[in-house]
Amino acid sequence: VQLQASGGGLVQAAVSLRLSCAPSRRTFSRHVMGWFRQVPGKEREFVAAISRSGSSTSYADSLKGRFTISRDFAKNTVYLQMKSLKPEDTAVYYCAAAEAQKTWAPSLVSWSWYDYWGQGTLVTVSS
Repeated sequence: VQLQASGGGLVQAAVSLRLSCAPSRRTFSRHVMGWFRQVPGKEREFVAAISRSGSSTSYADSLKGRFTISRDFAKNTVYLQMKSLKPEDTAVYYCAAAEAQKTWAPSLVSWSWYDYWGQGTLVTVSS
């Protein structure tokens, strides 16, 4: 495991939560980073991505306005700020990194485009 996702937990609907993703042994400061989520029995779903410089972001249409991805180069950490959480946001959230030579591309919404994954952090939103 090269990426460590953290910050998940059990929360009530309408609250905010921030997830963090940090590498365990190497830096991913020059990599496109993404967040995905998955519920049992369903395919891993794209949530958000951020470019190598941090100047570009992409979101799943259904999550725009509620979720914000950001990165702190000094801390070598990528964040996913989630607000107004809903029960349907319940899932295991994974962070991922693409190989350094991969640039911003439409394929970043596909989980198969990424090369490094964390173990996931569970977010449970109760109604």
